[in-house]
Amino acid sequence: MAQFVLERVIAAPPATVFHASLDPALHVRSMARYGETMIEAPAGGAFAEGSTVTWRASHFGIPFRLRSVVFDIDPPRRFCDRQISGPFGSFLHEHVFTEHPQGTLMRDTITFASPFWFIGRVVDRLFMREYMRRLIEERNAVLAVEAERRGRTLSP
Repeated sequence: MAQFVLERVIAAPPATVFHASLDPALHVRSMARYGETMIEAPAGGAFAEGSTVTWRASHFGIPFRLRSVVFDIDPPRRFCDRQISGPFGSFLHEHVFTEHPQGTLMRDTITFASPFWFIGRVVDRLFMREYMRRLIEERNAVLAVEAERRGRTLSP
């Protein structure tokens, strides 16, 4: 298993960052570079406890489908999502939001394993962990801009 943790301070309240993180349309915008689309949207158009979604994207020139479920939602502190089916042997993403003097500290803990135990471990160690780290950082940069914009519109 490979794991990494990313932290980012966002100048918006935790509830704003939490809700932006659960916005499927914002996720699609944040992954536009990879041509990511939703081919199965969550019921009601928003993520809730037990929501499932199927994503389609292209990485390394290869088209992938990944179906995931959202669970352990604890507004506005945390939620998790994990792969149900897709390219990984396993994939878990924990999102945690805590108050910070400048707004919100957003912490992402990603734990994953590529398929094919031995070969997957080598692939994860050589390049997949860094690739996934950069991908989540890109997503978080778009999320931060949007959450900060939303936070300003809520301020008096």
